Amino acid sequence: MTAAFLALAQLAAERRPGPDGYVRLTVDSGTWTALAAGLAQGRHELSALWVDEGVVRMALNDNERALRAIVSVETEAGRFPSVSAHHPPALRLERAMRDLHGVQPVGLPDLRPWLDHGRWPGRPETGAYTFLPVEGDGLHQIPVGPVHAGIIEPGHFRFTANGETVVRLEERLGYLHKGVERLLEGAAIEQAARLMGRISGDSTVAYAWAFARAVEAALGWTPPPRAILLRAVMAELERIAHHINDVGAICNDASVISISARCTLQREDALAAADACFGHRLMMDRIVPGGVAVDLTPEGVGRMRSLLARVEETRVEIGRVYDAMPSLQDRTVATGTVRAELAKQYAAGGYVGRACGRAFDARKSFAYAPYDQLDFDLKTRATGDVDGRLLVRLDEIGESLRILSQLLGRLIAGPIRSEPPPARAGEGAALVEAFRGDVFVTVRLGRDGRVAHAHARDASWFQWPLLEAAIEGNIVADFPLCNKSFNCSYSGHDL
Repeated sequence: MTAAFLALAQLAAERRPGPDGYVRLTVDSGTWTALAAGLAQGRHELSALWVDEGVVRMALNDNERALRAIVSVETEAGRFPSVSAHHPPALRLERAMRDLHGVQPVGLPDLRPWLDHGRWPGRPETGAYTFLPVEGDGLHQIPVGPVHAGIIEPGHFRFTANGETVVRLEERLGYLHKGVERLLEGAAIEQAARLMGRISGDSTVAYAWAFARAVEAALGWTPPPRAILLRAVMAELERIAHHINDVGAICNDASVISISARCTLQREDALAAADACFGHRLMMDRIVPGGVAVDLTPEGVGRMRSLLARVEETRVEIGRVYDAMPSLQDRTVATGTVRAELAKQYAAGGYVGRACGRAFDARKSFAYAPYDQLDFDLKTRATGDVDGRLLVRLDEIGESLRILSQLLGRLIAGPIRSEPPPARAGEGAALVEAFRGDVFVTVRLGRDGRVAHAHARDASWFQWPLLEAAIEGNIVADFPLCNKSFNCSYSGHDL
């Protein structure tokens, strides 16, 4: 391929997608580089990047054409052309691949380790991590973390400031690395499903659903209609619980305790309903390949409908109070702004992208059952600030209530899990909308039906870098507010 860049649509023309909706392509290094240049040109978007048995794979989206592809290139002596040399959003993904698998992206702009903190057995210590230099007069550094006050996951934030104004923020993550990919290798499907559901506890439903869909695509395994509806009920309940909690946390960081308390009580209400209806507050291990592990009783349906009315009352009241508090909006409006072009470049998912006007939601953009049969709106804002991210969350709570009402009205009697087909080799991938954005999972099964390889990509991989950009030019004291408005996952990112 001699063109300076290549659009995904050109390469995938007349190729048929698999059962999971992905076109699969094997390319040479020149075509790989042309596709990377196409990313830089905005011809398509990067969804994921990973290594499987010495083969580097890249999931790409073309949203305008509803086209998805998984592109593979063989490494040569462990080396392959760097994607981040052309497209910066791939940088942390390639640094992580280098740490985990020893592959060498040729032309990688940043050779520092990412997940490897120099403490892994059998590897030499890497020494002190070198943060990027910042030049200028009157600058000072403020190190924060990895240990934080309260119950919060570990991450290090290195601020360079001029007085109170942040000049640069650089993150150091990876403290929650769990070796997920290695743990998944050779695991039975049931055990792998449990591991997937624990990658990021606040998105356990989304991860379990993505894994189940990927396995089902690989095996030709069809879950019953009732199970598909129940999966969406759990997903929307998970979305509501975490959105309402984060709205309260944002207001708490702006010292508006009344809204924070109301949201905390509403979140508890939602979690208690999840426990009563599905037997677990977070609904962990309730979505399984082939269906779901627990049914929703008629009493549970009644409890869910009652919850919907209470959540809507809370949502309306929070919106009313928020609109009537100029002092609160003074903290959120024009604070922590992400430029729309940056959100597009990073293919930012969830409320981070939608607050910048990026109209992407896996439930609509690459609709999967039962969302392809439901009526709901994809609402965006254009400000890209804390205010926009908060308002998008309130909008999405309202849409989730609409979705749940439809789902509860469509529940049909029937089985909740189907029997698995005979074990065989196969591949599958899935994109599922979690509360903070799209989750991508890919699975390769061996002939024995066990997991040969699996990879998961959290929305936070493309959101954490935008937090660094959002805080620049703001005061240090506004960082907690900006950080909470993003609420990126540490655990889901560190793998």
